[in-house]
Amino acid sequence: MDENRERSKGKVDELVGNVKQGFGNLTGNERLEAEGRAQELGGESRQDVAKGVGTAKGTAQEVTGSLKEGLGNLTGNERLQAEGEADQMMGEGRQRLNQ
Repeated sequence: MDENRERSKGKVDELVGNVKQGFGNLTGNERLEAEGRAQELGGESRQDVAKGVGTAKGTAQEVTGSLKEGLGNLTGNERLQAEGEADQMMGEGRQRLNQ
């Protein structure tokens, strides 16, 4: 799952739902208003799921980086150590992005 794409789709659903809800309210169309509210909530849920996936991927990337860095330290492999540090930072950033 590409969490960024899913977050975008969720935001679009949320916005379209909000417009439908407002139009339904404006015209007195309760069905359209309810459809809009349901679509808005579905979009919010889709975004929340995508954020959870992104956070989990970031955590996994951070842990993998920590392991790489540790292995690099143990073996004296500076390249592996540097890759591990970079992976850790990218994982932390991914987690912050999805909060």
